[in-house]
Amino acid sequence: MGSLDAFRALVRRDLLLALRRRADVLTTLVFFVIVVSLFPLGVGPEMETLRQIAPGVVWVAALLASMLALGRLFSADYADGTLEQMLLAPQPLGLLVAAKVAAHWLVSGLPLVFIAPVLGLQYDLPWDALGVLMASLLVGTPVLGLIGAVGAALTLGLRGGGVLVSLLVLPLYIPVLIFGAGAVDAAAAGTGAAAHLSLLGAFLVVSLFFAPWAAALGLRISLE
Repeated sequence: MGSLDAFRALVRRDLLLALRRRADVLTTLVFFVIVVSLFPLGVGPEMETLRQIAPGVVWVAALLASMLALGRLFSADYADGTLEQMLLAPQPLGLLVAAKVAAHWLVSGLPLVFIAPVLGLQYDLPWDALGVLMASLLVGTPVLGLIGAVGAALTLGLRGGGVLVSLLVLPLYIPVLIFGAGAVDAAAAGTGAAAHLSLLGAFLVVSLFFAPWAAALGLRISLE
């Protein structure tokens, strides 16, 4: 099996497994919806205030939802011995890790991208800002998944790994949070979000190049 065939096969496998565990998938989405929806109830009906806090609230909720889903990235394969087989496969481990991250994002990240504009209506965001919100999440959530994969690999099998992975990846998430929320702020203010989206795109390219191989190295360390 070639590398591309192995990539597609692993993505398909993880998607099928995720469909059998719909509760795990829905947990991330429901958490995101609840967190974003609670702020208008707590802050009050002042639309100007809601418009100002909307980008930060949505992006923080997406970041927390991404962290909530990190525990599922490698844990099942670690428990049933699949990870050991991946280490012995002829395909590069970094490529297989990238396939797992892609499937993980399709299940836990892409739904957030589609539901975010609907939730943004609660904050009276203008239509162009809603479009930028969707675009920023579309570019930014894969970066969160790729960075999170490195932390999940390094803490695999450790007691209290969920807390450790949060401490590892949260500082690295901050630039993505700043530029993701900043893009929506800029669009709402009418100053243009191209610069922020370009920086998010640069983060994505760098993460795609380095994160799978760093996560593969972390898996080798954790499994030794």
